[in-house]
Amino acid sequence: MKMAEGRKMAEGRILVVEDEHIVAMGIKKMLKSLGYTVTGVASSGKDAISKAESTFPDVVLMDIMLKGDMDGVDAAKEIRERFNVPVVYLTAYSDNNILERAKKTEPFGYIIKPFDEKDLHSSLEVALHRYRKEKEKSE
Repeated sequence: MKMAEGRKMAEGRILVVEDEHIVAMGIKKMLKSLGYTVTGVASSGKDAISKAESTFPDVVLMDIMLKGDMDGVDAAKEIRERFNVPVVYLTAYSDNNILERAKKTEPFGYIIKPFDEKDLHSSLEVALHRYRKEKEKSE
């Protein structure tokens, strides 16, 4: 598969957490066209945690506003603590309270919706690079 503009294929296993099915499918399609492997799509915080545990993603792309009793920030905190998987937030909300809560989970990125393929690609590449560097140091 050839990339547009001569870019090399991206590598990385991404778990998508998004409670709007149509949006989630659009993100999944975008990720695949960039060359990433989508390990799964979760629609709730609890679902995200169990999929992170069973699919071993390199990065979790996490919507902050999720249906149910656990939002994306709470799910990200648990995923980071239990599995040490980096999280890149994906959100339409950029209010200060949410941003402050999100920052405490030490995200590897923060993408504001709507976004395009280039925003997604650059954010994920930075997150994956940082994650790999951290892993090298700890080994």
